[in-house]
Amino acid sequence: QVQLVESGGGLVQPGGSLRLSCVVSGMLFSPYAMMWYRQAPGKQRELVASISNLGRTNYADSVKGRFTISRDNAKNTVFLQMDILKPEDTAVYYCNTKRTGMDYWGEGTLVTVSS
Repeated sequence: QVQLVESGGGLVQPGGSLRLSCVVSGMLFSPYAMMWYRQAPGKQRELVASISNLGRTNYADSVKGRFTISRDNAKNTVFLQMDILKPEDTAVYYCNTKRTGMDYWGEGTLVTVSS
């Protein structure tokens, strides 16, 4: 059974930091890219960051310089370090991976940035 389980969300003040984790089980992890998406209330889901199987990273312009994606292949886990958080970062954050013809998603973890 394929599972992607996110954790690490919560309430944080503007300027603060959070570290999200996503543990993958039931499928091979290391050969595949991993992504973090987010969906804010009333908005479409958007790609935040991606990391290839070789560790190459890409970021949305809105998070460049503030967010860092990384992976630990030994633990089948992908991380999203989020620093200098802004109220506009408030969203449900989802872990994602793709296989031929299939998209796999976690349940999401809520991040709220508010004073």
